[in-house]
Amino acid sequence: MARLRFLTSGESHGPGLTVILEGLPFGLPLNSSHIDPDLARRQGGYGRGGRMQIERDQATIRSGVRHGRTLGSPVTILIENRDWANWSERMSVDPVDGEIPAITKPRPGHADLAGMVKYGTDDLRNILERSSARETTARVAAGAVAKRLLSEATIQIRSRTVRIGPIDDTPDLNPLRPDEWPWDDIEASPVRAATPSRAAAMIQEIDAAREAGSTLGGIFEVVAWGLPIGLGSHVHWDRKIDGRLAQAILSINAVKGVELGTAFENTSRPGHKVHDAISHTHQDGWTRLTNRAGGTEGGMTNGQPLVVRGALKPIATMRTPLPTVDVQTHEHTKAHFERSDICVVPAAGVIGEAMVALVLADALMETFGGDNINDIVSAVCRHREGLHPTSASA
Repeated sequence: MARLRFLTSGESHGPGLTVILEGLPFGLPLNSSHIDPDLARRQGGYGRGGRMQIERDQATIRSGVRHGRTLGSPVTILIENRDWANWSERMSVDPVDGEIPAITKPRPGHADLAGMVKYGTDDLRNILERSSARETTARVAAGAVAKRLLSEATIQIRSRTVRIGPIDDTPDLNPLRPDEWPWDDIEASPVRAATPSRAAAMIQEIDAAREAGSTLGGIFEVVAWGLPIGLGSHVHWDRKIDGRLAQAILSINAVKGVELGTAFENTSRPGHKVHDAISHTHQDGWTRLTNRAGGTEGGMTNGQPLVVRGALKPIATMRTPLPTVDVQTHEHTKAHFERSDICVVPAAGVIGEAMVALVLADALMETFGGDNINDIVSAVCRHREGLHPTSASA
């Protein structure tokens, strides 16, 4: 990320999580009320586990904001872990009296074994604490700030559940008008699906997985609209907006695949049924008749809604654990079980929003520059006005 950088720190059962954002412009209106709703959305969704009953995630802004506006200096946000009270000895920074038993049975599908071998430890607690998806709480906080920045340029980002297990939700939604999608109904759904009957079937699948001691994955979709043409660039591989988005989505725990637009369906179609025909009107300027590309072409946004999907594998921690090998004794045994969720697809959509927002906010500042939020917004407005046919002909 060239202009907007962020770092997260903290362990799953440590005192809390911290995120530092550097590169925000001066003057962006910001307080915890812009962050806490997304933290709550991340904790929701049918299929979450007991940890979400303990935590009440709230953001405390510790630096970079004065009187409700950013200062242009790094913004630090802290989210406390309420569960820390139960783990203060096991996760103590200082040495403790007595022995804390090591966890030596790595879980297939998790970071456990690779991390233990990489870092030379026989206690997977040293790996799982940071590899836990609890870290994404800090990312959601950072993403909420990025969404706040994007909203000043009238860019909106939302998400929905497309699949849980074998159940798809494919309603007839206009890919060119996501502002008309039933977002209130999606947010009210326990699984963040658009179709109530599909949501009910998803819930049944989650219940069945719980009874079987297993877990479920699925697909979430993130949609952004109001984007200007030209975020990203075609000139270098690491500036292409679709590549940056793919890396961001794949960095989310348990995500194993990314799709922009209808990418996988497009592989079975001839070209004339894939590429989005170009149109131009005095009212809307440059538009497309379809949106199969998902809002990007040649490494740049093309002005159409951005549509990106993440494929989430089932969670690796299961109540009925898979076979593994104890790293100390080399005995064949069952994997360690840590308190876990059954399905996190609805929450993963919220995390996806955060990662997409961070990439787009970085690209927006890269393209339109400015040290003050007003300068950035003015530059975006001038860009949009320059593309309007009446301005071009003046």
